Amino acid sequence: MIGRAERVRFLDWGARRLKAKVDTGAKTSSIHAEDIVRLPRRRVRFAMIMDKGERRHVEARVTRVARVKSSNGTYEDRIFIEARVQVGPVVKTIEVSLTPRPDMRYRMLLGQKALEGDFVVDVSQRYIADRSLNRDEEKPAR
Repeated sequence: MIGRAERVRFLDWGARRLKAKVDTGAKTSSIHAEDIVRLPRRRVRFAMIMDKGERRHVEARVTRVARVKSSNGTYEDRIFIEARVQVGPVVKTIEVSLTPRPDMRYRMLLGQKALEGDFVVDVSQRYIADRSLNRDEEKPAR
């Protein structure tokens, strides 16, 4: 069970407790990224902006580039990568798009593909997935 907003850990990037909006209306997930640079061999480097403005410099493999309809109704080409994340006790690899979200309350959106098969959403609550977890505990990947 998760709420309408949750904290997400990016296990391979050392990014802990990034606030994410659970968006059952979005097919894909996205994270706020700046300074996006395409590299050779289907790689990308970017700055992931954490909740308090901290910048994490990340390099990842590009899984695809696709045209996405943004929340304001315009279409844009976005770079997608895979990331190993933890939400509450669940660890899984999800696909996320990189996009600037500087004016958004949440630095991440968790979309349908990331949620399917593992989560039920209780929209009346927020930050419930990891209430029973010790903050420093990580469950093994599946």
